[in-house]
Amino acid sequence: MDRPLRLITASPVDRLALTLEALLVVASQPLSVEDLAVAADDDVERIETALRLLAERFAEGRSGIVLEHVAGGWAFRASREAAEACGRLFERPVERGLSAAGLETLAIVAYLGPVSRPEIARIRGVAADSVVAGLVERGLIAEAGREDGLGGAVRYRATPLFERVFGLESLSELPRLDDLGESTDEIRTRLESVAERRPA
Repeated sequence: MDRPLRLITASPVDRLALTLEALLVVASQPLSVEDLAVAADDDVERIETALRLLAERFAEGRSGIVLEHVAGGWAFRASREAAEACGRLFERPVERGLSAAGLETLAIVAYLGPVSRPEIARIRGVAADSVVAGLVERGLIAEAGREDGLGGAVRYRATPLFERVFGLESLSELPRLDDLGESTDEIRTRLESVAERRPA
């Protein structure tokens, strides 16, 4: 004889955690507590409580996916144990071999952004059009307005995807230029030189 199914009653916070879990799974970028509160139609304090519950449930070593606070919001990522398998399944164009020119341009935008292509070209000493276009296509940098004046050049900034890919909470977590080491002396000198000449 079949036994009747028992309904599992979840607490309101458990139900909210399930909603947040779904929102984070379908989101294409990290979501802030405020974004989650609006989407879930709930208050910030309850969202934070539910996020703590989810962070415990999806902690490193307990699940194949991990909930982390990154790029100013919350997002799921593969656990360290599962990352290699995920890498074999998906070729991620964002992380596929950035050229030295791409990395150098990315550093300029991250440290000095918003910055224009002409500024990038002056710092690097070579044209930057194709490199900038490639970084925009990968989603690592994005337009951030124009320089003052008629026909001002487009300026670029690092994106939340950049922060996420490089594991930063925000751009303030970038290493200090003094800590970059001898191998980056030339670019560090150029960055410092431009930074000194720019208005605060």
